[in-house]
Amino acid sequence: MIKINSTLFGKLSAQQFLQKYWQKKPLLIRDAFPNFKNFLNKEKLIALSCKEDIQSRLIRFQSRQWTLDVGPFKKHYLSQLTGHWTLLVQGLNYFLPEAESLLKTFHFIPHARLDDLMVSFAPDGGSVGPHFDSYDVFLLQGQGTRLWKISKQNDQTLIPNAPLRILKNFKSEEEWILNPGDMLYLPPKYAHHGIARGECMTYSIGFRAVSAEEITQAFLMFLQDHLHLTGRYTDPDLTLSKHPAEISQQMIVKIEKMIRKIKFNKNDIENFLGAYLSEPKANLIFDPPDPAMSEKEFFKLAIQHGIMLDLKSQILFTHKQFFINGESFTVHAQIKPYLKKLADEREIMLSLNTIQKIGFLLYEWYLNGYVRIKTWKK
Repeated sequence: MIKINSTLFGKLSAQQFLQKYWQKKPLLIRDAFPNFKNFLNKEKLIALSCKEDIQSRLIRFQSRQWTLDVGPFKKHYLSQLTGHWTLLVQGLNYFLPEAESLLKTFHFIPHARLDDLMVSFAPDGGSVGPHFDSYDVFLLQGQGTRLWKISKQNDQTLIPNAPLRILKNFKSEEEWILNPGDMLYLPPKYAHHGIARGECMTYSIGFRAVSAEEITQAFLMFLQDHLHLTGRYTDPDLTLSKHPAEISQQMIVKIEKMIRKIKFNKNDIENFLGAYLSEPKANLIFDPPDPAMSEKEFFKLAIQHGIMLDLKSQILFTHKQFFINGESFTVHAQIKPYLKKLADEREIMLSLNTIQKIGFLLYEWYLNGYVRIKTWKK
């Protein structure tokens, strides 16, 4: 069972937060992270935005115009920027252990809903403009301070021809200055506008909310790979046609019958969902160990230090199956508790008895770069 940070919501428990605020209304949490320690600074964030495998964006507001540039960037280019700008670096939990540790605070929300940790840096006056998100987000203030303006407005008219979804007629209803360690929760579709007060850094913990169109398209692709329909179009009853270019009603009826053979059930949806939600993002690449240690050495170190998921790995499970990085598999009932613990906590200590039960699976994942030996910090 995951332990929940009881101080995260002040006097509220995590359960009370979910019942009263989650996807319902905003919540300002003063001192959500007392004495919050930034694990990033401007220089380190800029360095990360220069990497090929990390997604980054630069948003500027100059001459009353919004502009958007996509990384990777050149360090000297970012160091020479002036005016109002914001650097956004996405998915840092896949690359920084400290970022993943921060996300563990939010484990009371299912892993399948978590998107990633994005960190933004802006000089005084920097902003990404008034906008709304289609997902839940926690905005944790790191370095400096930021003014947040929010609104429940129904007017979602956007500035035309802008490279970003900037609200044209934003009208603030509530405003707060967030200091380091303060956090603002916003449900989907809540308009908000953050403005840096001096140099500031904000940590955004976002939760994925796929659209009906997106999930349906992905499921249809899944069916395409897993369906095996037999038969072929035939028309032994073909008759003379007055119009050779006309698609006859007889043909439409026959094709309709063929397509109606497509069937799916709850099992199919379960298999699809586990693979889809655990699938790594396109920019993530696993690095197999080089050189790889032997199985014997791996087991020895695994017992000594424990196993942890690679930062890019995701394990999800249903009552029947497990899924790791888009791959599905089933295991014996005796193994399930160990894999559930690894999936929930992203790390596990191992005994000789445990190794004998799941060592073969862990070693295979180690060779694929999915897991690694846990190293303890003293």
